[in-house]
Amino acid sequence: MGPIYLLQALIELASGVSFFREVGPGETWFEQVITSFDDTETVNLGADLGIALVGLIAIFLAPVATAAVMFAIDHLRKGEEYTVGSVIKQAFSRYWPMLGSTILFGLIAFGLFVVPIIIITIAGVVGAIVLPIVGIILAILLFVGFAIGIGLLLTRWSFYFGSVVFKEETPGFSRSWKLTKGRTWVLFGLFIIFSMIITMISVTLELSFMMVLGDSVLLSLIVNAASLFTTMIFTVGYAVMYFDLKVRNDADDLKEMIGEYNTPQI
Repeated sequence: MGPIYLLQALIELASGVSFFREVGPGETWFEQVITSFDDTETVNLGADLGIALVGLIAIFLAPVATAAVMFAIDHLRKGEEYTVGSVIKQAFSRYWPMLGSTILFGLIAFGLFVVPIIIITIAGVVGAIVLPIVGIILAILLFVGFAIGIGLLLTRWSFYFGSVVFKEETPGFSRSWKLTKGRTWVLFGLFIIFSMIITMISVTLELSFMMVLGDSVLLSLIVNAASLFTTMIFTVGYAVMYFDLKVRNDADDLKEMIGEYNTPQI
């Protein structure tokens, strides 16, 4: 993903954005930094289209990067040698099943979010008409309930990706449902912890450098580098959780030991 972010930085440089520090109009330093992020006055259609294209490429390459990390973790846990090129090649071999399954998962997640929002909005408005405090409390309770329910459902289906990557099942939702049985709350909690860690790192870095660099190319590079690091943390964590579930469910470690025991020694 690094070259993609580098291409984005080059497009920003070509559009006239300062590399080290970008500030806007204002009397004070704080106003200058804040106005540097206001792009309503200057419109560069070519640069905007270029950055949008780079973002689209990054979205389509993200599954490959994730799968490559998972293949690397799989080689490591088996004590096998590998190269970066080899795991990327393995990831591309599963590209279309990964992309299709990911799009389907995204559509399911979108539906799970949209329907509850409509229900919460209607319930909140009706409750507010009857009695404002009742509407507020009802909306809060529904929001918390739906948030937990959606989180648990998405957790049950979230390991579809590993199933697709390792050719166990496509699109992998039923396989993921089976793997996560009895471990849903633990996995849900781990996802929350990972999300909190990633959010804290990203927000802290972005706010810290933003106040010094403004909306500069260097800030964009730093934010993207932090994104690569935090994404790597999440991906490795996801891979470890997937292989742990696989061992618990399929007893892969016992199968490997039996296979080694039955292999004739020469």
